[in-house]
Amino acid sequence: MIEISNLTKYYGDLCALDNINLSIEKGMILGLLGPNGAGKTTALRIITGYLSPTSGDVVAKGISVEEDPLAIKKMIGYLPESSPLYQDMLVFDFLNYVADIRRIEKSGRMERLRELAGICGLKEVMHRPIHELSKGYKQRVGLAHAMMSDPEILILDEPTSGLDPNQIMEIRDIIKRIGKEKTIILSTHILSEVEATCDRVVIINRGRIVADGSTGELKESSESEYSINLILRGASEGDVEKELAGIEGVDGVSSVQADNGTLSFSLLCKTKKDIRDEIYSRIKRQEWTLLEFRRESKSLEKIFRELTKEN
Repeated sequence: MIEISNLTKYYGDLCALDNINLSIEKGMILGLLGPNGAGKTTALRIITGYLSPTSGDVVAKGISVEEDPLAIKKMIGYLPESSPLYQDMLVFDFLNYVADIRRIEKSGRMERLRELAGICGLKEVMHRPIHELSKGYKQRVGLAHAMMSDPEILILDEPTSGLDPNQIMEIRDIIKRIGKEKTIILSTHILSEVEATCDRVVIINRGRIVADGSTGELKESSESEYSINLILRGASEGDVEKELAGIEGVDGVSSVQADNGTLSFSLLCKTKKDIRDEIYSRIKRQEWTLLEFRRESKSLEKIFRELTKEN
């Protein structure tokens, strides 16, 4: 559906995108993650034809964005981070105006407006001024704008930015519903949103792709490193470290806190093997009282932090 090849973009001496290669299949919801300044918005603007790359190309359905940007724009719906809305217009008038720009036939226009009002949950506000709406409703209007011509590709740049948890859930449900029929590229900082919505995750840092796969695949790739958290009673810090640090696969033992005669420990394990049996056997042998025993795999948030940290 979309092929991004050797995509590079410079702003003067600043490299915003550095040789990006990406293939996006039809019907996929792709989450684009990265810290501020990573190059996400630049990538989206090049895909939509708003910016020209320094080198490389974007091809959608065999059409190059460099050779025929107008054809690409016709098949794409784009919702930027700040929705471009005319605040003094009624929602209905604004969407009708967008339909004019998009050259929607008048014979089927009312049906299309009703359909979008239903999909985006706008039926109750169609005759209210946009400036009176909450930010969540404004995002819905922006989404209806992006979907007006029923595009095959939908690009959403931070669609839930600034929304409260209920509004985030509502926009997320809309995206999942329309994602069954369209190819969606979703840029966001909200990791829980990616886990709940996206089929695939691409993490960009300093203009380069540093991870690519489903959330399950990204977590599985880090299964060789995990933590085991313990709370013990009747043990000394030195004895615990001496006993457990010698287990194969345990890379470090650190004391977290002490409270009411108990000690808390975190074991950093670097092995694909499950070594909980061995840890439990050592604790039992020393006759320490085990109050808590919990394995903690890396979360998507921790993976993201590690891949995008400065050093």
